[in-house]
Amino acid sequence: MSIEVAKQRAGEKAASFIQDGMIVGLGTGSTATYFIKELMKRGLKITAVASSERSQNLAKQGGIPLIDINTINHIDITVDGADEIDPEKRMIKGGGGALLREKIVASMSKEMVVIVDESKLVSHLGSRKLPVEIIPFAHMATIHKLQKHGYKGELRRNEKAPYLTENGNYIYDIQLKNCRPEEDHEAILHVPGVVETGFFLDYAGRVVIGFLDGTVQVR
Repeated sequence: MSIEVAKQRAGEKAASFIQDGMIVGLGTGSTATYFIKELMKRGLKITAVASSERSQNLAKQGGIPLIDINTINHIDITVDGADEIDPEKRMIKGGGGALLREKIVASMSKEMVVIVDESKLVSHLGSRKLPVEIIPFAHMATIHKLQKHGYKGELRRNEKAPYLTENGNYIYDIQLKNCRPEEDHEAILHVPGVVETGFFLDYAGRVVIGFLDGTVQVR
């Protein structure tokens, strides 16, 4: 069985948690896409907010009613993926560049359900790069300060220009060494110019895992 089928099974399982009347946060990424597509099929009476333009456009195409996030102060449930997740349910997210919006949506939610395939399970965080959102103003000085603190990495780029988040910011991808999630998160946030890190600590509720053998577990 393929990774894509494992992702699809996880997304379908998470969609079964959604009930009529809920305000639902729509995550970003390939696994979240399967969740959104399954929601389209179910035809529930829900409203939704999206953490990215990609997810918003997909929901619109599927007839999922969207509301302005600025008109609400809570979300019933958010379903989103992760780049990696450890046994304590600490995560690194932001490979798709939507980490700031994803974190805001997650923080507004009564529960964040995380959907992953088994390849995203790790014993320790740090095998994947940590995305850090930084503002464009004096971004090279921000990167220099991060590097002085030992956070080596590279500015994410499109073909000829820096990659832009939907908030108009840049992403600096750090290759972590001896990752200490809580300590690294605080140290990086203290550098002026840093908006947010891709560490998601104490956000995950249920974790839905799709395995290559076709099974799905909820932890």
